Amino acid sequence: MNKPQEIVERALELSRADGCVVIADEQSTANLRWAGNALTTNGVTRGRTLTVVAIVDGMEGTASGVVSRSAVTAEELEPLVRAAEAAARGAGPAEDAQPLVTDVPASPDFTDAPAETSSAVFADFAPALGEAFARARAGGRELYGFANHELVSSYVGTSTGLRLRHDQPNGTLELNAKSPDRTRSAWAGRSTRDFKDVDPAALDAELAVRLGWAERKVALPAGRYETLLPPTAVADLLIYQMWSASGRDAVEGRTVFSKPGGGTRVGDKLTELPLTLRSDPNEPGLEAAPFVLAHSSGGDSSVFDNGLPLTATEWIHEGELRHLLTSRHSAGLTGLPVAPGIDNLILDGGGARSLEEMVADTDHGGPCLLLTCLWYIREVDPATLLLTGLTRDGVYLVENGEVTGEVNNFRFNESPVDLLGRATEAGRTEKTLPREWSDWFTRAAMPALRVPDFNMSSVSQGV
Repeated sequence: MNKPQEIVERALELSRADGCVVIADEQSTANLRWAGNALTTNGVTRGRTLTVVAIVDGMEGTASGVVSRSAVTAEELEPLVRAAEAAARGAGPAEDAQPLVTDVPASPDFTDAPAETSSAVFADFAPALGEAFARARAGGRELYGFANHELVSSYVGTSTGLRLRHDQPNGTLELNAKSPDRTRSAWAGRSTRDFKDVDPAALDAELAVRLGWAERKVALPAGRYETLLPPTAVADLLIYQMWSASGRDAVEGRTVFSKPGGGTRVGDKLTELPLTLRSDPNEPGLEAAPFVLAHSSGGDSSVFDNGLPLTATEWIHEGELRHLLTSRHSAGLTGLPVAPGIDNLILDGGGARSLEEMVADTDHGGPCLLLTCLWYIREVDPATLLLTGLTRDGVYLVENGEVTGEVNNFRFNESPVDLLGRATEAGRTEKTLPREWSDWFTRAAMPALRVPDFNMSSVSQGV
């Protein structure tokens, strides 16, 4: 009994609870790491995590117990199921209790073996990376970075008859170029499903240009500057905004999406730009699980919703707030539509111009900043969604349509909701890798944004 689908079936057979959900996640990874223009390590891993959700009906209400363990053997399966049942019996009534999902057609590949990645995913990428090392060495640059590919096959079975399966590939590439004296650094990142659409030579050429810009240093004080935010920075800000878009919290008056005096800001215009922020499990190149996969309950996520079908959702439609995150439970509490989180995020509605074209169109006299990425983002005030963080790996000065040098790094204080309202231009939507959240969220497509008064609150000494 080594196949994940067999383990799911056996766990359901062992269950003595009134309801049961079993999730088996079969994971494989392959990675490469390099430093100083040379490959340093590579590896392949395999793993399995089994999550059992036991549901027990009592006189006081319905309780749930959740237990997750890795590398579960056949002998350990029954103790795991019993542990989840004991957790449920020892818990109080579950606030988010709902009937388990029913009537979802079974995945046709539920009984198939899990998908796996291997070092073969780098068959074309690795030789191209070696050629990039040679070019960088000849150009006086040092390349550092990491490439990781992960494939997770998730099997979901429930006592109400659901048998669902989703395969999620996830690849990330982060590449740093540094000058030999380490005084100049530039970063580029890419998200990919299979590394077939990643070109190390193009990335190295992009980083070489940025290192060239950094040969001229310009010191600027803290202040508000016209700023061009690249897609990766926009993604980091809007992902945090999405994570903060709890419908229940908004109704309770605790977030930037709460309406003064009660209710939510659903229906409010957040930006005059015709921007649409959306998620879609079937978005080409950014495909995500088409049903709820909840390993725990909390906020607007519920283990009782496992298997609930997900459909395309517009969080913001042409500048107007349309949806906030809800589970079935929090939707019932708030009167909002059911809108679970989806594991991708797309911002559409900008123009057709690339970031380079937006730079070239910056021809006024005042300084304009071009960022590379944001880092160490933390929340300051949930009521306004004020965030603070740092710039990193290159802040550049744009003058008369050209990049003329590198300026110092800054700490910023900004709210993504305010930024959307103040942005004067959005460029072409492109698939991007959010740098800050790349360990948790990688499927994003964003445009560059022009903000006339981005708040650089203090100077940072970081590179």
